[in-house]
Amino acid sequence: MKRILGILILFLVVYVATAIMAAEVGADFLSSYAQQNLLRRIAPIGILGIGVAFVIITGGIDLSLGSLVCLVGVGTAWLLVTVGWPVWLVLVAALLVSAGIGLFHGLLVTRIHLPPFVVTLCGLLMYRGITRGFTQDQTAGFGTQFGGLRQLAKGEVPVPLMDGFALPVPFLLMLGVAGLAALFLNKTVMGRHLMALGNNEEAARLSGINTTGLTVLAYVICSVLAGLAGLLHILDVGLEQPATAGNFFELFAIAAAVLGGCSLRGGTGTIAGVVIGTALIQLLRQMITIVFPRQQSMEYLMIGAVLLIGVIADELIRRAVAKRRAARAG
Repeated sequence: MKRILGILILFLVVYVATAIMAAEVGADFLSSYAQQNLLRRIAPIGILGIGVAFVIITGGIDLSLGSLVCLVGVGTAWLLVTVGWPVWLVLVAALLVSAGIGLFHGLLVTRIHLPPFVVTLCGLLMYRGITRGFTQDQTAGFGTQFGGLRQLAKGEVPVPLMDGFALPVPFLLMLGVAGLAALFLNKTVMGRHLMALGNNEEAARLSGINTTGLTVLAYVICSVLAGLAGLLHILDVGLEQPATAGNFFELFAIAAAVLGGCSLRGGTGTIAGVVIGTALIQLLRQMITIVFPRQQSMEYLMIGAVLLIGVIADELIRRAVAKRRAARAG
């Protein structure tokens, strides 16, 4: 709770600072349109962050998320428009491919005992290469077609008593995913076992926990949510290049998860923290766009700095907790 409160206070400080700086340069940051756009941008990265949190809690990592967003997103547009598959079949294929990739990662990590970093780094290269192959490196998009389907990403739900303001449908979907993920981690036996696995895999295994199955499940959940994020992304932008779709999405998601309290050592993490961390990351990106419109490369500097600060904070907290426990034991 202290971590969640800390990141929430930091978000509020950055939000106020962004509003002040935007007003100084004449940008209308507080308009309904700008706020809805911010919420819409939070959604896909938030879903990715929730997915990668499951993997990080087990002590693993998934670097393939951006390429999986590319594969599912560009692949969806390509199958619908170029190949002509029906919508229901494309959605089923997207789900099966995402789940299959997660299963593939999980089995390589648990059965062959390959490092998650290596497995998912290879996936980062492979899935984008596959996408560029079947599209022949051509742009994929919807044009003026599939307007109904695109309401999943473009739709808005009006908020009562707030005239002119509406919540984007992707943001509501992210909140639904976050709610289900929080219930799973905090209120189910499997969720508690997942935390125990991240804290000490050998102790969890000796306690009778199916550590192999839980690890595979974490990678499947992560990949399925990455597929959902890819679907929302392509439905929102409408047109993407396979060479650039989803670039750096995995870094934004991992940074958001770490900033939100997920320890890269595993065993620690909260979904609420991940959501707030995602909001902070996207808010910082928005601030850079407003204040430094010609220096977009600064957002990568910001992401790197945020990730480093999160890792340093995690290490300092770990040492403080260990020191406190040692003092109590003494």
